[in-house]
Amino acid sequence: MAHETSETTAASSADAAASSGRRSRGNKVPEVTVRSWITKVLCTSVGGTAADLLDEKAGLGLTGVSVLMGVLLSVVLVVQFRTDACRAGVYWSAVALTGVVGTLVSDGLTDGMGVPPEAGAIVFALVLAVVFTAWYRRERTLSVHSIDTPGRESFYWLAVLCAFALGTAAGDLVSARMDFAHWLSAVLFALVIAAVALAHRALDLDAVWSFWIAFVLTRPFGAAVGDCLSQPARDGGAGMGAVVTSVLFLGAVLGPVVCPAVPRKDVTQPQEAVRHAA
Repeated sequence: MAHETSETTAASSADAAASSGRRSRGNKVPEVTVRSWITKVLCTSVGGTAADLLDEKAGLGLTGVSVLMGVLLSVVLVVQFRTDACRAGVYWSAVALTGVVGTLVSDGLTDGMGVPPEAGAIVFALVLAVVFTAWYRRERTLSVHSIDTPGRESFYWLAVLCAFALGTAAGDLVSARMDFAHWLSAVLFALVIAAVALAHRALDLDAVWSFWIAFVLTRPFGAAVGDCLSQPARDGGAGMGAVVTSVLFLGAVLGPVVCPAVPRKDVTQPQEAVRHAA
């Protein structure tokens, strides 16, 4: 999955943009590499611990945190949409905030409204399927190597939000029904992600679907990793706390982004996007 590809050609991407009256831009999503997967897991962990921190420590409550995170996400997405190429700092900030909002949406459905975890997972799976169907019918591709028009970028971020919500619901389902320790949950989801990667490599599982399945699964995996570090020892964690864990993971995410000495090979440049689409 480190080299997710699409059958969509550069010409078809340009034609789609032209037919919809929109100017094609550089790809707005980083190259799919091992580094980008690690960064995504870290963003997921930051999102989960940050949501818990604001809800429990700041006393904002689920509604207050949801409103605050929704406003912040809207601001960052406006900046993201206005850039003409992938900017690592803006993109990963949007991913982290989308993870928080997706988690809050899932928690609002299951905790706030009392919907069972099984029903919540089904609801988000259906919503994500609808997003994918509408995206493909309009753009004829779900590849993240061709997020080069405002329309495709809109579908992409909507899919990311739904994927985070579905991943949260899946994690809650495993936690509620299997009562796994945090580390065991992390191992379980890691094995499933590895199985998807193996199926892609050895059994030729479609690259696009491999990517999105793994994308959903990294949410509960990242949350379990965060819980392993942040939760107290009596609950099976390392007792580092939400603040320390969030700062640690946030530093790991932002370090390579703000340090100019570190090359950012995971950022797809416009000319690279054309080569990947070919």
